[in-house]
Amino acid sequence: MKNAFEIQGGKKLKGEIIPQGAKNESLQVISAVLLTKEKVTISNVPDIVDVNKLIELLGDMGVIVERLSTDTYTFEAKDIDLDFFQSDAFKQKGGSLRGSIMIVGPLLARFGRGSIPKPGGDKIGRRRLDTHFLGFEKLGAKFNYNATDEFYNVDASNLQGTYILLDEASVTGTANIVMAAVLAKGTTTLYNAACEPYLQQLCKMLNRMGANISGIGSNLLTIEGVTELHGTEHKMLPDMIEIGSFIGLAAMTGSEITIKDVQYKELGIIPEVFKRMGIKLELRGDDIFIPAQEYYEIETFIDGSLMTISDAPWPGFTPDLLSICLVVAVQAKGSVLIHQKMFESRLFFVDKLLEMGANIILCDPHRATVIGLDKQVQLRGISMTSPDIRAGVSLLIAALSAKGKSTIYNIEQIERGYQHIDKRLQALGADIVRV
Repeated sequence: MKNAFEIQGGKKLKGEIIPQGAKNESLQVISAVLLTKEKVTISNVPDIVDVNKLIELLGDMGVIVERLSTDTYTFEAKDIDLDFFQSDAFKQKGGSLRGSIMIVGPLLARFGRGSIPKPGGDKIGRRRLDTHFLGFEKLGAKFNYNATDEFYNVDASNLQGTYILLDEASVTGTANIVMAAVLAKGTTTLYNAACEPYLQQLCKMLNRMGANISGIGSNLLTIEGVTELHGTEHKMLPDMIEIGSFIGLAAMTGSEITIKDVQYKELGIIPEVFKRMGIKLELRGDDIFIPAQEYYEIETFIDGSLMTISDAPWPGFTPDLLSICLVVAVQAKGSVLIHQKMFESRLFFVDKLLEMGANIILCDPHRATVIGLDKQVQLRGISMTSPDIRAGVSLLIAALSAKGKSTIYNIEQIERGYQHIDKRLQALGADIVRV
C-alpha cells in the first residue's frame, strides 16, 4: 500500500509559506553542470523526487556531488563514465525520469556522444521530444534508434552552429539545444525559442560559465560557440507554480496567507490572472500578501462576455497553473472558460471535482466551463487518485476547502513536484496527515 494524504477540510489557514526552488529550472541548471569539469555550486534546490533522481543519476555517471546544506549542492563533472550509458541501470533510471532528456545536450556538447532511453514521467497526453532531436540534428548530431531496447544512441562528434527555427517554443527543447550549442563551432541562431524565466536563468548561468549567448528573454537567441566552460555559482528562482498554487489555496479556503520572497518581477502575468478571478493580493516588499476573502468574483471581458483563461508560451500564462485556476473558479462568483491548449488530457481530473459537488461542463479534452458556486455550497470530501503533479495539487486544494474527510492516493505524483507539502501546509494550520 503506497502513501496517501488524509485531509479534514473546511479549516481556514493562516501564516507564511516560503516557495521552494523552481522544479523546471532545476532540471535544466543541474544538467548544465555536465558542460564543465570545474566545480559548480547551485542553491535553492528543491527537495523533490524528480530533482533528487536527476542528482542521483549524475552521481552514477561519475559527477562528484556534495550536499553543503539542505538546498545547496556542489557538482564536479571532471570524470564522466560514458560506458554507464550502455548499462541496464541507466536504461532503468533514465527511463523513469522525464528530466533525463536534459542531460543529452550537455553530453553531446562536451563529449560528442550520448544516449537516451525512451523517457517516462507525467501522463498528460503526448509530449513529443521531436523538438530536442530536430535541434540536435540541425547542429550535426546523428541518431541511431534501437527499437528492441527503446534506446537512442547519438553521435555528435562534429557539432556546427547553424540557423534553427523551432517547430514549437518548447522550454526543455530550447534549453537542451542551447546547452548543445554553447560548445559547438560557430554561431547558432535559435528562433521561436522559449523565453521562460527558467530559461533566462539557464542562459545567464551559462554566460557566467563563459558561454556567449545574446537575446536572453526574447524568442531569438544567438549563441557564439566557445571552446570550454568554467565553474560558477547559481541560485534558483522560487517556483512560480507553487506561488500560483498558494494564491489559489488562500482564495479557495478563505485564508490569510503571506507567500515569502516570490521574485515578483519574474512572475509575469500570473498575479494578473488571479486578480481577474477576483482574488485580492498585494505586494509587500517581495512578499505576496493574500487577505482572507469570504467571496471573490470573476471579471467578465469589457464587452460583458465570459472570461476565458488559456495557456500560451511565455510571457503568456503557463499551462501548469490552469488546473489551479480551474479548481479556484469552482468557488468563485461567476463563470469562466478554461482552455488548455498544450496538453490533451490535463482536464480529465474534473470528474473528481464533480463528485465533490462542483459545477463544471467538460466541453472537450481541452476546454471546461466552470460555473462558480460562490461559496453558497461547500464541496464534500471524497476519496480520489492524483493523475499528474498539477491536478494532484488542485485536488489537494479542493480537499482543503471541502467539508469532511478526503483521501488522496498516488501522492508520489504530487511529491514529484512539491517538497514536504504536508508539513508546510500543517504549519499553516491545515489538517493533513500522511497515511
